[in-house]
Amino acid sequence: MLKRFRLEEPESVKDASDFLARHGESARVYAGGTELLLVMKEGLIQYERLINIKNIAGLDEVKLDDGVIHLGALATHCKLASSTLLQERLPAFVRMEKNVANIRVREVGTLGGNLSFAEPHADPGTVLMVLGAKLVAGKSSSRREIPVEKFFVDAYETCLEADEILTGIRVPLLPSHSAVAYLKFGYLERPSVGVALFLAVDGGGKSIADARIAVGCVGPAPKRIEEAESLLKGKGFDEASRLISKAGEIAGDASQAISDLHGSQDYKEHIVQVLLKRAFHQAYGQCQPGGKGQGGLHG
Repeated sequence: MLKRFRLEEPESVKDASDFLARHGESARVYAGGTELLLVMKEGLIQYERLINIKNIAGLDEVKLDDGVIHLGALATHCKLASSTLLQERLPAFVRMEKNVANIRVREVGTLGGNLSFAEPHADPGTVLMVLGAKLVAGKSSSRREIPVEKFFVDAYETCLEADEILTGIRVPLLPSHSAVAYLKFGYLERPSVGVALFLAVDGGGKSIADARIAVGCVGPAPKRIEEAESLLKGKGFDEASRLISKAGEIAGDASQAISDLHGSQDYKEHIVQVLLKRAFHQAYGQCQPGGKGQGGLHG
């Protein structure tokens, strides 16, 4: 059962930031609440104040501006999954959002809440890493952009300052001859392993011009695996196909997988290898003439 708390309802980022600065660790920002209220009901954490930011205008917008898609932090998973703009310009992200948790969570849970809570077994952070996203954080006196790779510090911990609020996510449009694949595996409601891959090929579709690999759900936080990426960049398809198993081994080893009720460390590392190999072939096929092209995602 929830213990008593005070609900504050600021109408601006400045007011919300001021509440956080004034009340410190006794206060927490509240949006969808799908994770926060659950752990509070279980008595695992307790706050004297919840700061409801759902009344702040403009934080749920989804729009395209100068080659960058802006996702408001208060946009729900369902809103993102049904966005016409995202379906046309970033179908990979739409596919991921349609498979987040369950319908109850997708209806009320927000993208910003998901990222800020930093639950280890979550999908969005892993996909945003390969999309080259930047997270926008604001407070009373300033605003900054944070590369998503630097946002997650540990399980349930981000780099947000005590009085900062995540207000949006900026995702650049994918270039031509590129695609994204995100594959996940799990036998419980939360995924045990998630692997995201961005591939771009040269104009003739014969070699890998760029690659970005991220692994999530296996350890404390999603992680970009640049060493595995370097094995693929600049390689022809045949050579990259031979190297993808080695890239999978590197990604598994570097993923900081831990043994828990979702599986052992060795098991998770093996699944990373399997999913990365599948993701490579799927994404490469998407990059070819006749493929779905930019942002195509399987999972």
